[in-house]
Amino acid sequence: MSGIYIHVPYCKSKCDYCDYYSVVTSQGREKFANLVEKELILRQGYLPDSEIETIYFGGGTPSMLGSVQISDIISGIAKRYSVSSNPEITLEANPDDISEEFLKNLRSFGVTKLSLGVQSFSDIDLKKLGRRHNAKQAIKAVSLAHTLGFDNISVDLMYGLPYSSTRIWEENLIQAFALPVKHLSAYHLVYEEGTPLILKLAKGLVVPVSEDQSVEQFQLLQEISSMNGFIHYEVSNLGRDGFFSRHNTSYWKQVPYLGLGPSAHSYNGISRDSNPKSIIEWQKSIKNGAIPTEQEVLTPQDKLNDYLVTSLRTMWGANVDTIAQNFGDGNAKQFLHTAEKYVRLGIIEQRDSVFRILPKHFITSDGIISDFIAV
Repeated sequence: MSGIYIHVPYCKSKCDYCDYYSVVTSQGREKFANLVEKELILRQGYLPDSEIETIYFGGGTPSMLGSVQISDIISGIAKRYSVSSNPEITLEANPDDISEEFLKNLRSFGVTKLSLGVQSFSDIDLKKLGRRHNAKQAIKAVSLAHTLGFDNISVDLMYGLPYSSTRIWEENLIQAFALPVKHLSAYHLVYEEGTPLILKLAKGLVVPVSEDQSVEQFQLLQEISSMNGFIHYEVSNLGRDGFFSRHNTSYWKQVPYLGLGPSAHSYNGISRDSNPKSIIEWQKSIKNGAIPTEQEVLTPQDKLNDYLVTSLRTMWGANVDTIAQNFGDGNAKQFLHTAEKYVRLGIIEQRDSVFRILPKHFITSDGIISDFIAV
């Protein structure tokens, strides 16, 4: 089984906090599907398995693509790969792009999951984040999608916002779980290099939340989500049983995937490949019949680090027997030496050969995982 990711770079505006590659234009959208299909042809043979289990439209703003473009991309994949009889096909969308006609078209094309970039149900938060929609539009988008047959709806929310409060975060969570959603992605705000937000930070125009506030908001996330039957299965992802993101879970379990579009990444177990962060360079390569990627062949140490970074982010954890089998007894012993320290501290739980960070400690997972990584 493999997955395919399509990076749709178009945005109507750029949010202050976002460091994903995007272009604030709609020009060229009508040619995008054709270019993706050409890249698909160029990259045939990259994946070790021709059966596709998941397709994911990310961005950027995939909902800015026309319905015909989305349909053409899905059809192009189906022509060249064997798509599973029960695929997960996800499309990210902004609430203000949602309409009844658009949703009906998505359903007819086989899109099974809608991921809505809500970020907050507070109009004050949304305005300061630079989002175009308001809370009313977000609620309406979720309700309309559910009414039209989308059973698998995910929403993105952000916490740790410098101009918000823990009370507003709690209200956001209560509102989210009052809606017919089956999945939640919750991200703590990060001040990314090269974004307008980090410039505001440097000028003293925003003040980061305290560590205590971050912890308090994270604990609220866990408490309220658990009360509503959601499982915290990965650092930033929670869902009802049976509604975990199959596409993202494949990343964390080292399943090969092919990335199409500018700035998209690919992985096939042998190498990591990255497309240029420029729609112009990407288009130029495709039109010239050249594969538009930079390739990094993975060393055994790279593969071990990848396994540790991805597995320890999840509730499934890392298996020391897998490490011994795939990376040798020496690496397994080193893993055990580090893991045992965290087991004694009650941060990591051991069940037979599996070691996992307890979800209540996910908030400090980056620091914990870095202890396991050899550079």
